[in-house]
Amino acid sequence: MTSPRAITRLPEIIDHYDLIICDVWGVLHNGVAAFEPAHKALSAARRAGKTVILLSNAPRPHGSVIPQLDALGVPRDAYDAIVTSGDMARSMLIERGAQPFYLLGPDRDLPLIEGLSAVRADIESAGYVLCSGLFDDETETPDDYDPILRSMKERGLTMLCANPDLVVEKGHRLLYCAGALAERYMSLGGEAVMIGKPFAIAYRAACAKAEAIRGGLPAKDRILAIGDAIRTDVRGARDFGIASLFLANGIHADELMDEARTVDPAKMSAFLARQSWQPDFFSRHLEG
Repeated sequence: MTSPRAITRLPEIIDHYDLIICDVWGVLHNGVAAFEPAHKALSAARRAGKTVILLSNAPRPHGSVIPQLDALGVPRDAYDAIVTSGDMARSMLIERGAQPFYLLGPDRDLPLIEGLSAVRADIESAGYVLCSGLFDDETETPDDYDPILRSMKERGLTMLCANPDLVVEKGHRLLYCAGALAERYMSLGGEAVMIGKPFAIAYRAACAKAEAIRGGLPAKDRILAIGDAIRTDVRGARDFGIASLFLANGIHADELMDEARTVDPAKMSAFLARQSWQPDFFSRHLEG
């Protein structure tokens, strides 16, 4: 396999691709502010005839993510559609019918279960656990959840993890996500079902949305995934058989960038050499 190629701007490679599957948090915004060069790059790609599907591990339906993007200043002409792990999780919940579940996550994720027939319950009477994140990701860590997780393990409850991300960037802080709790649960011997990137279910959902929009699906060698996480975005693209563009200014920024927020070539080289999944391209950020 060839070494990852450094690029500065998306137009350097965009002619080779017809479909872009793009991460959201860490690429288009950091939870506090939108990255203007990124959404301008995607808008330009769409004007050139490319299809852009945003693929997010947000544990909420896509309909509740759009207002957040609006509020942060990400224009709707930057994307054709959004697919979230919350959408996929809702489908699994519907399949489970009215079976009671324990919701492990904050109130902001309640749209995930809105309108479903399943009933919320405490751990003692739940048939499974739906995990969307920490109750308070601003102050808590996975260490705080050992009592809950051990109680779940004692009852043999399966955890449905609606966000496989371990951390997310908010401003310049990294906050724990549901994936960190799922990893902790599995380390205790519990069973967790991961819903979203890097798993094929996410990429199949994004491709299905693109196929409906385009009236057909490009060959895999005409699809590009963009993201800031090696573990989810790059691994997911590699496993699915599509190209990937890795961005340094997201969750790995402290490992890869200097004080001026530019990529340190030596750090990037050493970082990529340690990874099990290699991107096809890398850049400081997404820019048109």
